[in-house]
Amino acid sequence: MVTNYDGEQIEIPASLPMLPVRDIVVFPYMIIPLFVGRDSSIKAVEESLARNDRLILLASQKDISDEHPNPDGIYQIGTIAMIMRMRKLPDGRIKILTQGLCKAHIDEYVQTNPFFEAKVARIDDRPPETSSETEALMRTVREQLEKVISLGKTLSPDILMVLDDITDPGRLADLVASNLGLKVAEAQGILETTNAGERLKKINEILQKELEILALQAKIRSQAKDEMTKSQKEYFLREQIRAIKSELGDADSKGEEMQELRDKVASAKMPPEAEQEALKQLARLERMHPDASEASMLRTYIDWLIDMPWSKSTKDTLDIVKAKQILDEDHYNMTKVKERVLEYLAVRKLKEKMKGPILCFAGPPGVGKTSLGKSIARALGREFVRISLGGVKDESEIRGHRRTYVGALPGRIVQGLKQVGTNNPVFVLDEIDKLGSDFRGDPSAALLEVLDPEQNYSFRDHYINVAFDLSNVMFLATANMLDTIPGPLRDRMEIIQLPGYTEEEKVRIAQQYLIKKQIFENGISDKHVAFREEGIKSIIEGYTREAGLRNLERTIATICRKTAKRVAEGNEEKVTVTPEVVSKFLGPATYVREDEQDKDEIGIATGLAWTQVGGEILYIETTAMKGKGGITLTGQMGEVMKESAQAAMGFIRSKAPEFGIDEDMFAKTDLHVHIPAGAIPKDGPSAGITMATAIVSRLSKVPVRRDIAMTGEITLTGKVLPIGGLKDKALAAMRHGIKTIIIPDKNKKDLEDIPEEYRAKLTFIPVKTFDEVLACALTSSDFVKRGPRKKVTPVKFRKGGGSLDKAA
Repeated sequence: MVTNYDGEQIEIPASLPMLPVRDIVVFPYMIIPLFVGRDSSIKAVEESLARNDRLILLASQKDISDEHPNPDGIYQIGTIAMIMRMRKLPDGRIKILTQGLCKAHIDEYVQTNPFFEAKVARIDDRPPETSSETEALMRTVREQLEKVISLGKTLSPDILMVLDDITDPGRLADLVASNLGLKVAEAQGILETTNAGERLKKINEILQKELEILALQAKIRSQAKDEMTKSQKEYFLREQIRAIKSELGDADSKGEEMQELRDKVASAKMPPEAEQEALKQLARLERMHPDASEASMLRTYIDWLIDMPWSKSTKDTLDIVKAKQILDEDHYNMTKVKERVLEYLAVRKLKEKMKGPILCFAGPPGVGKTSLGKSIARALGREFVRISLGGVKDESEIRGHRRTYVGALPGRIVQGLKQVGTNNPVFVLDEIDKLGSDFRGDPSAALLEVLDPEQNYSFRDHYINVAFDLSNVMFLATANMLDTIPGPLRDRMEIIQLPGYTEEEKVRIAQQYLIKKQIFENGISDKHVAFREEGIKSIIEGYTREAGLRNLERTIATICRKTAKRVAEGNEEKVTVTPEVVSKFLGPATYVREDEQDKDEIGIATGLAWTQVGGEILYIETTAMKGKGGITLTGQMGEVMKESAQAAMGFIRSKAPEFGIDEDMFAKTDLHVHIPAGAIPKDGPSAGITMATAIVSRLSKVPVRRDIAMTGEITLTGKVLPIGGLKDKALAAMRHGIKTIIIPDKNKKDLEDIPEEYRAKLTFIPVKTFDEVLACALTSSDFVKRGPRKKVTPVKFRKGGGSLDKAA
């Protein structure tokens, strides 16, 4: 017999319909509403309501996701309850209000279809052993429950009042257990404990754990309240938005995003090492919360790995004739560079797999080093990328930053490769001679690996941290001066010198490229302006002094702008650019060349010098005066040039009798050697024989031929040593009307570099000793009688090339 909610005694039948419940355990005396939706459960409720006692057995499912549980999936101990009310819902479900009466054990299932019906046996609680211990446990449970509620646990507000009226320990334990929101397995364990005292002990332990958790939560909330920042607030708001979206069925697509990244990694065709690293970091990212600070860094890193051109390359254009045509279209002359590129193409055509060349174009500014890289890329059919190394002092600019730094990025090499999207571009390292170094490292040392074909097949950027093959890249470096490039780095590059353009070359370049470009860029046409050759020459000689073309192009642009202004004002008359028009548009000439000598003079010799803007002539002047044998050097000479003058003076004094010079003159005479244009610094050894000739001329009073220029270094024994820049020096002599040039014998090999049309107009006299210089340079037959004169054979080229002629 059991007592219902009206106080009536009801006899429990031998078998009852059974209702499996999910996610909850019903305790005796517990009143709870239940929503019933399964067909078998609805039929069980209907069967219970059809009986007079309205009793039903409520037993919990072991697996809450099981829609059709079998007897093995249902706990054997449940609660006999009475259905107090029933109501049908519009969606076909029914809602019942039940009250637990007592615990019961399922002895046997009478039927499982169309609903569960089971034979049951009532389970009565065993009384506790000692009343004092039970009383203490009951008081402890009440106190702990009060603390739980005070710490923020959400429970029914009337539960404490109800607990004060309960004296039965079993009922107290069941009431507390039913309000704590325990998990099914934990609550079922309490339900199956028949000893009231043991049940109280379990409840006490559960409350103790709950108190510890709630106290920790309170502590965390207190700390979080003090440390709450804007980002944390945003995090909680995002979590709420995510939860709302999840409830609405609009869950985030993190799984899809991760799968998309996996697909990209697979399609990137990375080497095994890179793919393994990408998948490893992707797995870390997947386990990480999207709003974690490291998540964005990992995502950026994975994107870099995916975007690198591991296996993407462009196909080389192996048509040598077409490549030569492209190179000739973009640049005038530059035979050596074009020949080197065509050689690479020829080898590439015969051998499919080869390492990319590493070239360094060295020359003055404005000769077309960087633009040459673009032309080479176009001729090869490759992508072009350029980075400027001027002023770079941080090694990380080359090798990248390690990912431990905030805002870390790969180096400029990796960034350039990602930018063009291929692993075999033409890569220009501009201004490699202007690299710096400081406490952050030496970028030139980092470039040693990049520019070494034996190492760059496994270049390891600090950020990417996996090997990348740079051996397919064609590296082109540019430099103005080779002296500032460290030796080990210079050793890794194939140096190709790009000397300055001659006047004739500048005229041809202006006619073929610069004038057309500036006419187009200034919005005029050929009917508005025409440049004559003599006009272009006057611009080159009077308004530009450079080895390259930048000032020439700017000056041509000035004339085109002034023409455009005339056209815009309505004056359609065509402008023909002659020297007079150039002077009118640009004003007086900026540069005036040295005046040519009108006669042979004593103590004045014509030398040749090389500058970054081309060759120049130098008139070296000497005077003699009474003194004590001193020598004065003026004209802003550098240390090397001063030492050359001292060496020349030493040699002359040792050979004074042979040169017809009185030895006592050196003790009574002071010499002054001067190079005009004193505001311009001058240095170098190549004026040695010129200064020696001027000194001998002054002391011997024999004039120097004005139609001969000379260049060469002199030693104390009178030998003439080779010099550089012969091409530019020879062209400078020709511009000043000098057709005969004395050169060191060992510079004969450099005559091949001089354009053929100029070689035919010049006579070169190779000399080995200073005696040979004097034999050619001094005019007086009297000096020939007094001093030795060796026969010297000039060298003259035939026009059209071919073998050398011997000229008398």
